[in-house]
Amino acid sequence: MIVIPAVDLKNGRCVRLREGRADAETVFSDDPVAMAERWVAQGAERLHVVDLDGAFAGAPRQTALIAKIVDAVGPVPVEAGGGLRDLAAVEAVLEAGVRWAVVGTRALEPAFVAEVTRRFPGRVIAAVDARDGRVAVRGWVDQADVTPSQLARRLREHAVAALLFTDVGRDGTERGPNVEATAALARECGLPVLASGGVGRVADVAALAAVAGAGIAGVVVGRALYTRALTLADAMAAARTTPC
Repeated sequence: MIVIPAVDLKNGRCVRLREGRADAETVFSDDPVAMAERWVAQGAERLHVVDLDGAFAGAPRQTALIAKIVDAVGPVPVEAGGGLRDLAAVEAVLEAGVRWAVVGTRALEPAFVAEVTRRFPGRVIAAVDARDGRVAVRGWVDQADVTPSQLARRLREHAVAALLFTDVGRDGTERGPNVEATAALARECGLPVLASGGVGRVADVAALAAVAGAGIAGVVVGRALYTRALTLADAMAAARTTPC
């Protein structure tokens, strides 16, 4: 299991939101490129970049900044999302140099998923974001009438590279990930799953690593790294733990 530092972009700055709420923002840096370089210098094997402005607006807003981050971190792969709701937006972010485009809201549409994965095989990650047992969409503002499990089963039919599962209610809270739900989703869908939301200490990473055999391929960590509640080195060491 790999640890993937998050770099969330809003108004050109590196921020973290609490529970996905735009009005619960903490600014951690005015220089997201330098922050990305910092995580790479500490050994990050991948970065997770989110265009929060794009997520709320419904169309990308930070693609140029994402391109600068990609250029700065060199060979370290970047996955990026936020407002990728048509083929042109996905193509633009991939052309900016990211390895994987993260599609959220339109992951609910089978025809779109089929087309985007056909056009960009192996380069699309589907975001499955959950709030109160339902899939959250449009920057986590709205909820769809579908459960994460139902959506994951649909996505299994398409060539998505992985699922990114976020328990929105835990995101940015540092109160622990939803290990049980993440593991259950991974077992059910048969696809690599990236866990996200709530990691606040080494034990949280270790708990996910202990069930990594279920199909949990990585964990995205944000606020805990920025507040120094957790170091990247300690998180990576815990992620490499092999269950007995």
